[in-house]
Amino acid sequence: MRTSTRRSRRLMALAAAAALTTGLLAGCAEDSDDGSSNEGGGNGGGGKTTLTIGTFGVFGYKQAGLYDEYMKLHPDINIKENVTTRTDVYWPKTLTRLQAGAGTDDIQAIEVGNVTEAVQTQADKFVDLGKEVDKSQWLDWKNAQATTKDGKLIGLGTDIGPMAICYRKDLFEKAGLEADRTKLAEQWKGDWGKYVDLGKDYMKKAPSGTKFVDSASSVYNAALGGEVERYYDKDGNVVWDKSAGVKKAWDVAMDVATSNMSAKLKQFDKPWDQGYANGTFATVACPAWMIGYIQEKSGEAGKGKWDVAAAPTAANWGGSFIGVPTASKHQKEAVELAKWLTAPEQQAKVFAKQASFPSAPSSYSSLKPAAATQAYFSDAPITEIFSASAKTIPTQYLGTKDQPIGTAITDIGILQVEQKGKSPEQGWDAATNEIKDVLGQ
Repeated sequence: MRTSTRRSRRLMALAAAAALTTGLLAGCAEDSDDGSSNEGGGNGGGGKTTLTIGTFGVFGYKQAGLYDEYMKLHPDINIKENVTTRTDVYWPKTLTRLQAGAGTDDIQAIEVGNVTEAVQTQADKFVDLGKEVDKSQWLDWKNAQATTKDGKLIGLGTDIGPMAICYRKDLFEKAGLEADRTKLAEQWKGDWGKYVDLGKDYMKKAPSGTKFVDSASSVYNAALGGEVERYYDKDGNVVWDKSAGVKKAWDVAMDVATSNMSAKLKQFDKPWDQGYANGTFATVACPAWMIGYIQEKSGEAGKGKWDVAAAPTAANWGGSFIGVPTASKHQKEAVELAKWLTAPEQQAKVFAKQASFPSAPSSYSSLKPAAATQAYFSDAPITEIFSASAKTIPTQYLGTKDQPIGTAITDIGILQVEQKGKSPEQGWDAATNEIKDVLGQ
């Protein structure tokens, strides 16, 4: 499709430009060349069938040992994971391959910001998984996000992103601030502006070389994650420039970007990873999937220094699906693997490893973080904090261009202000120009 191809070129150009200045995320796992599934497909050695699974970032399947477990249960199957660390690189590449009907992996991950586009424009490129599973094992709203108007389910829910705040309690103590997670949550309860106000207090006595927050973009995404109306209204109309939720999140982010409290790091780039390792920032907006990331990037030196508190408002940031493209040469085997990976039992195992929060509610009563994770985060009641958020997350209106609109605001608009010293008005104008380009206006 012309619009999708144009958008793909634009996003790839943006990603390349970012790579020239800061480098792309090394990630929790190395990229498999360019994330392509062309290698390793077909039959593996010894008569085995090789199934490829294309993901972005860290899904936790490998880390939780699920691939090894499945291959042990199915000796005739070999699994190869192809990882592309950034979604704004992964999705345009995946779209191109879906449209070509070739080059896809046997299983493709779909981020929540892209799922509406997949449902509305690529549904015929995916197997209908609704005919293969008991849909009641997933949250209703999660299923709805991946279901076409005629009832086709193109993806099975993996995780969701209920929100918390992860913070360095040692840095809070050095700054003379309250470090108890319950008392902190009360201080900023109900208002992200209160969280930012605490950041101003932190900076008055901040330990040398530290900032309160990693980036203004993370605050924007977290605040927006609690809004019902974001870039689209309930009828599917684009309303990003008139959305009260976007304005509220933008204003909070600008309060951060124009202050001295931000480390000004672009999330998922190498300097951000180094910021964790070096203890550069004291807090980060922390959806459940961030727990494993922090643990890996902060390393042994961060053990017992991090803690987790409830976020100012219940919010969702992120969450994904996995689907089986019709171009897969091993549809039957891929469907069975996708069903197994997203079953409640396996979602619970991924949570135990890195706290990626399940979209299968039957697993909630038995969720237990790994002992090492619990200790790493100062024995915070991680399950309870994320469960409480998950139960009150509002149902949000999503549209076909959610992901690129959001990327334009965070990676262009906010960064113009935060890193280049532009005014909030100039940052908004820069984001507006990019969004109009994305929307073909």
